[in-house]
Amino acid sequence: MDIIFDLDGTLIDSIPDVASALNRLLAQEGRRALALDEARVMVGEGTEAMIRRGFAATGAAPEAFALEDLVERYLAFYRRHPADQTLIYPGVRDTLERFRAQGLRLGICTNKPHEMSVLVLRELGLTTFFGAVLGAGVVPAGKPDPAHIEAVLAAMGAAREDAIYVGDSETDVITARRAGIPVVVVGYGYSRVPVDMLGADVVIERFADLPDALAQLRTPAAYRA
Repeated sequence: MDIIFDLDGTLIDSIPDVASALNRLLAQEGRRALALDEARVMVGEGTEAMIRRGFAATGAAPEAFALEDLVERYLAFYRRHPADQTLIYPGVRDTLERFRAQGLRLGICTNKPHEMSVLVLRELGLTTFFGAVLGAGVVPAGKPDPAHIEAVLAAMGAAREDAIYVGDSETDVITARRAGIPVVVVGYGYSRVPVDMLGADVVIERFADLPDALAQLRTPAAYRA
């Protein structure tokens, strides 16, 4: 079995550092700061989408020509403080250790910018668990394009028929469905939609429940395509 994970909202709670960088950008533009709960529902579809939502929540939407500069400024703030307050969710490290001991291949498919994904994983001591990490910017199109998952599988040397995806959002479910692989959704993440409405194969409330969820998906008959 090969397991591909989303990152933010699935393995780590990065909202405090993400919101801090976004709020620094908003302050430069004369905007109010976002509360953590506001920022939490703005992530998941890439940095540009998050910045658009942040600006829409605090005033006029950004001009299209300004987005590239806004993204670069946001990343500059985030790069300086990538994991000051970011937390690994309970049960994640122990479960990843268990998977590694079982010889499972693990990868990450995330719309978080690739540079920041690698940096945050390194800061949190999680890098060695994953055979492939592909964030935004190193593939032609990010989630929900299934090519993103397919690129991760190729980098892992894994087959789609043996893969399961684990995420926290509607984007994750759509991506997995388009790629034709089963999907497990965690109930504690950043979804803007109630998780029981996402159409995942299994929903778990604790990451430590993932091994049992995977056991339900080991046979093709368990996968509701």
